[in-house]
Amino acid sequence: MWMLLIALAGLALAAAQLPVLAALGIGALPLAIILGMLVGNSTDLPDRKSAQQPMLFCQQKMLRLGVVLLGFSLSVQQLVQAGWQVLVLDMLVVITVLLLGFYLGVRWLKMSAPLALLTSVGSAVCGASAIMAVEPVVKARERDISIAVATVVTYGSLAMFCYPVIFHLTAPDSASYGVYIGSTVHEVAQAVAAGQAIDELALQGALVAKLARVMMLAPVVFVLGFFWQRRQAAHHPQGKVSLTIPWFVLGFILASIIRSFVPMPDLLLGVLKAASQLTLALAMVALGLKTRWHLLANGGGKPFLLAGILWLLLLGGGFYLVPQILAW
Repeated sequence: MWMLLIALAGLALAAAQLPVLAALGIGALPLAIILGMLVGNSTDLPDRKSAQQPMLFCQQKMLRLGVVLLGFSLSVQQLVQAGWQVLVLDMLVVITVLLLGFYLGVRWLKMSAPLALLTSVGSAVCGASAIMAVEPVVKARERDISIAVATVVTYGSLAMFCYPVIFHLTAPDSASYGVYIGSTVHEVAQAVAAGQAIDELALQGALVAKLARVMMLAPVVFVLGFFWQRRQAAHHPQGKVSLTIPWFVLGFILASIIRSFVPMPDLLLGVLKAASQLTLALAMVALGLKTRWHLLANGGGKPFLLAGILWLLLLGGGFYLVPQILAW
């Protein structure tokens, strides 16, 4: 089973480098869950007793290790380079999308709280990576995780076609437009693809804004963990509610600090980045292997409606907000 998990994760990583997929901003993590689902729904491998422990190990241990290693891709210097305006912009985007998404999902669309939260955090922070990082806190069902990732793939891919078209229709400054891309596009790979479709200045602005947004993953997970504890306690006043402490997020922060203040050769940073992608891809493959098509179908269209509303908010609200804040 381990050989299959590693092979599918490696295939996802390799396929993500193909020009046609890179141009669409389809990263390794969404590809990993798709490959896992294809194999899981066409064979009986995930149901075998020998497969349970490897899949569980990947979904838990490898996931947390991948989030920790992700911290080595980020540094304080990148935040400084972004500037306070970009940080303020990213904070507004994350907070607004999270709060509005959870409210609309639970109160208006009557979705389950975990599914509404995962769908919202995928749109607000950094796509599939954020969904997987928040999952241990809310203890979501595998179906909910897969649906949330599917919304990121759907609307993130759609963004690849929309952002360059909007740029050519409105002809704004490409550097500030890059910040708009990074502050509103779901995945890092999608932000890179959209920026590259315009010019080098747009790409640089998109990367800086997007990486600053990814840095907010740690505080978001901590705040959501506290919020989730309070919410569970309110719904179970007589029961005992335990808080899942996301210790792996502390590792993410420590890794970012080490990257910021300890000189590290480019080769080592490249290895750590590759290890992060591989471990997260293993977690996504394991999740995909255990996800059944009929369970996704039973999820209905509500998550995609919510994600669509949030995507339009990012697209339209960000286009108006970015020039206002950058002008401060």
